[in-house]
Amino acid sequence: MRIALHTRVRADRTEEYEAAHRAVPDELTTAIRAAGATSWTIWRSGQELFHLLECEDYARLLAELEHLPVNVAWQARMADLLDVTHDYSHDGTTAGLPVVWQL
Repeated sequence: MRIALHTRVRADRTEEYEAAHRAVPDELTTAIRAAGATSWTIWRSGQELFHLLECEDYARLLAELEHLPVNVAWQARMADLLDVTHDYSHDGTTAGLPVVWQL
């Protein structure tokens, strides 16, 4: 399944956000793959972040990562960098953007 997500980085934290993603912990990427993700891409336009995630089961992926210490630490780090007033990913499995059109 493919899931599209939208988040927003804080205007003053863009460089930190990108630096963090150049050094995602191997333990976290291994856990994301083990939870069923086959790919995850993030695009940035200004402060807007658009994610495309491919996985077997998004609800299962979230459940498997939720209490994992490496993910908890990563989420805390991202909470400092993201504009939570525009963070749509915290809505869990309902966070995906609806498909409007597909070729």
